[in-house]
Amino acid sequence: MHKAHTIMIQGTGSHVGKSVLVTALCRILRQDGYAVAPFKAQNMALNSCVTMHGGEMGRAQVVQAQAAGIEPDIDMNPVLLKPSADNASQVVVHGKPIGTMSARCYHNDYVQTVWPAILQSFARLKERYEIIVLEGAGSPAEVNLQKNDVVNMRAAHMADAPVLLVADIDKGGALAAIVGTLELLNPDDRRTVAGIIINKFRGDRDLLQPALDFLEERTAVPVLGVIPYFHFVIPEEDTVNYELRPGPTPTNDLEIGVLYLPHISNFTDFDPLEAEPDVFLRYIKPGDSWGRPDCLIIPGSKNTVGDLEVIREMGWDEEICHMAARGIPIIGICGGFQMLGQTIVDPDYIETSKKETTGLGLLDITTVFNSAKTTEQVTGKALMDELLAREVIGYEIHMGQSYRAPGVKPAFQLTRQKHPHEIVLDGAVNQSGLIWGTYLHGLFDADQYRRDFLNQLRKIKGLSPLEVQGSFLARREAAYDDLAQLVRENLDMIKIYQLIGLQV
Repeated sequence: MHKAHTIMIQGTGSHVGKSVLVTALCRILRQDGYAVAPFKAQNMALNSCVTMHGGEMGRAQVVQAQAAGIEPDIDMNPVLLKPSADNASQVVVHGKPIGTMSARCYHNDYVQTVWPAILQSFARLKERYEIIVLEGAGSPAEVNLQKNDVVNMRAAHMADAPVLLVADIDKGGALAAIVGTLELLNPDDRRTVAGIIINKFRGDRDLLQPALDFLEERTAVPVLGVIPYFHFVIPEEDTVNYELRPGPTPTNDLEIGVLYLPHISNFTDFDPLEAEPDVFLRYIKPGDSWGRPDCLIIPGSKNTVGDLEVIREMGWDEEICHMAARGIPIIGICGGFQMLGQTIVDPDYIETSKKETTGLGLLDITTVFNSAKTTEQVTGKALMDELLAREVIGYEIHMGQSYRAPGVKPAFQLTRQKHPHEIVLDGAVNQSGLIWGTYLHGLFDADQYRRDFLNQLRKIKGLSPLEVQGSFLARREAAYDDLAQLVRENLDMIKIYQLIGLQV
């Protein structure tokens, strides 16, 4: 069997920058001429994506595959957990959902049954790529989870991968987190840790040096890099990063509000809008002022009915209806589309204990949940008057189907990649054309469609239209290159290559 070279990024906790550093290494190794792939044995995330073959995988591994210049594949993330409640998740194995489980049931009873799937995926990647960059999850020092761990040290031993331990110094307590993590590892696991990375550093590196010296003396593990805090945007795995979202400027002609729902999913749908110079995109959280947005988006959700109940508890339903009455465009994507309808029916209790839930009533549709999950890559065109025939691309991930009442127009005409001869009429548009919904994730990635959509909002506001402001794909590739350059300059790449087992 072909022996791929490996290296692994683990962290002292969640959100320390593991995913972004794996993305950086994938781009660096690709730039250096290697066939490289990411791998995360088990990911817990509400941001997911669909591969060209219709499998569902974590968005972070899709981003890492893009940085590596390869097509995303479910083998890069064989197990995906999508939280649907505080203590339950939908379990996706090799791209397909196998059911919803409580945290106790999964961690105590089921997790070991997914290990063969993890081994199969890793073996297939080893046959196809020269280098595999693995990513851990959370912290390897969670003693209550170590027994059934499949994503941190067990994966490192399986892959024979040296581990780089990452800490977020911007949060504070980074030194204690590093020392404490290493102290809580058993000797075999600790020996896999070959280096330490300090991430998100602001300030004078010289002032940090005594702390680095202490770490190396205290742990006998070398510090291989200090990565500066950066402000260019790399897609987030599962948390909206408010720190990188400045307020409106004189050039922000349009304000777009996105409801920050408890189970918001696929919020990366809105990254292309946020990158536009005439747009101020703002996530509206509980307690925030709504202001006067020029458009409101209700995003996808992993718990449509639960998040709809939260909308009502917060009184947001009244605000949404008032906005609709004032002629402000309102868009629902996936779960948000379902919420805009008249009724959500759940005859088999797939998502909720209620057989029927009343929607916001702004679109004349009925949604029926069922156990079949639609996961498809699609292309198509818009059917709305102002956006007619503009090409769109994206993917569908949804449980259930929505049905338009007679006379209600669809929003898009789509072709699914796996069924190219089948035409799908997706979404719904109200009579004014200002309220519409769709199951299509990623629709704002298409440059001309995105600009026409924004120009429609500009027209409503009395502003002149703008030309396409640049390619979102080109901006994304430039961000990967910028990330790679920053990390390359601040990481001991000679030592990294030695750990991987390659000559510089």
